[in-house]
Amino acid sequence: MNLLRPLLLAALATACLQGAEKPNIVLILADDIGYGDLGCYKATMVKTPSLDKLASQGCRFTDAHSPASTCTPTRRALLTGVYSWRQKPGSSIAPGDAPLSIPTDSTTLPSMLKQAGYRTGAVGKWHLGLGGENGPNWNTDIKPGPLEVGFDYAFFMPATGDRVPCVYVENHRIINHDPADPIKVSYKGKIGNEPTGSENPDQLTLKPTHGHVDTIVNGVSRIGWMTGGQKARWKDEDMADTYTSKALAFIEQSKDKPFFLYLATHNIHVPRVPNGRFQGSSAAGRRGDSIHELDETVGKVMAKLDELKLADNTLVIFTSDNGGVMDDGYEDVGNFDFKCNGVLRGFKGSLYEGGHRLPFIARWPGKIKAGTESAAFMTHLDIVASMAALTGSTIPEGQCRDSINVLPYLLGEKTDKPLRETFVAHNGGTEGPFSLRAGQWKFIPAGRGQKTNFPGAKAENRLLPVPQLYNLSQDLSETKNLAAEQPAKLAEMQALLAKLIQK
Repeated sequence: MNLLRPLLLAALATACLQGAEKPNIVLILADDIGYGDLGCYKATMVKTPSLDKLASQGCRFTDAHSPASTCTPTRRALLTGVYSWRQKPGSSIAPGDAPLSIPTDSTTLPSMLKQAGYRTGAVGKWHLGLGGENGPNWNTDIKPGPLEVGFDYAFFMPATGDRVPCVYVENHRIINHDPADPIKVSYKGKIGNEPTGSENPDQLTLKPTHGHVDTIVNGVSRIGWMTGGQKARWKDEDMADTYTSKALAFIEQSKDKPFFLYLATHNIHVPRVPNGRFQGSSAAGRRGDSIHELDETVGKVMAKLDELKLADNTLVIFTSDNGGVMDDGYEDVGNFDFKCNGVLRGFKGSLYEGGHRLPFIARWPGKIKAGTESAAFMTHLDIVASMAALTGSTIPEGQCRDSINVLPYLLGEKTDKPLRETFVAHNGGTEGPFSLRAGQWKFIPAGRGQKTNFPGAKAENRLLPVPQLYNLSQDLSETKNLAAEQPAKLAEMQALLAKLIQK
């Protein structure tokens, strides 16, 4: 099938783009936004007018999935079109000093679009490692990194908001780096005299609930140890504004040629420290306030496209890196019962649907019918092949092997049969654990089904004593295990999963 792919993609692209210039592409990847977190996905305790507007102007998908239920493996799979568990090293959640986990000779979403004549930019969370096999040297040029895998411009945090180093990198250098105050980072043990949360709980502005007992930065306990870089450290409450301004500047600077913007927001990952203008704005504590801040970012991107008269020729995609989670290391403030994943079972890190079934919204005026909904089955893996079809690009043989062209789904076209038939979810690590989706059937082997240990995850979600088999067309909430009633289907799914995970 790989041999035919370039020809098929080129033919589809020619039909799609006939008489039109290549569209700009804006991919907004939110962090930890769940299936029930947005108004257009039936959330009631938060207000998301910008995202609801985006959905009303495009298509809202109800069966879209992240390749993993945790961040690093999802991001790598999205950018490479290859399941992260097929790739080494760095298939699990990466520490802040990890080496770059994408080989620089890989075909990636940005490198493919760059070859197609696009200016490519990444803004926001990276969390895919930096530097060579020993990781980055924070006090000189930091590479390889985003620029070496296809981006023309990058402004990013190296890992996550709750991991050190708490600095921004622009292209190859840390912003506001002071040579007289060199930065050192360790994930193996404490370095220097920086205060820690466990030793100085009185200095914490956010209460850690588990795991976050290392360097205190801005009154928040972070994972890992960091010294130096006092002038370079970010302010959490300004992070969304900083990323939004950089994203808008990239759009402005790229308006005269096709561009691809990968905007990977920090919202709503912990630590949730929204700007003061959002604090107390929702009925769902800091988590809800952070959703409001995210919605503003999306609204500003949409407004910039309107201002520059680019909206009609821009495909905007909004989605998330994994399912939602309520308490992921810091106490969520407020007495509320908010179902971040809606009717779905499980949370971030889970193999249940709540771990990886996500909001997915696509808007392209005149090409995607406004106000529509689609139950098409697809994953973030499929974005590379779909954008190749859209732009008339060729994917080299052997690259992006798990990506399927689902452009017809995005454009609302009918297909004779499902474009994607199977999907293997995992929650980190090259050896799993895995779950399998085939048609409307879902299989989770016995064993470890939940990676994270946040208090909101019930024990039954972490350890599965027996295999799980669900028919999602009848039981989206995965409440009735059919493994005992359907032994033939169980055996079929077990065999298919074993075949698919052969690397």
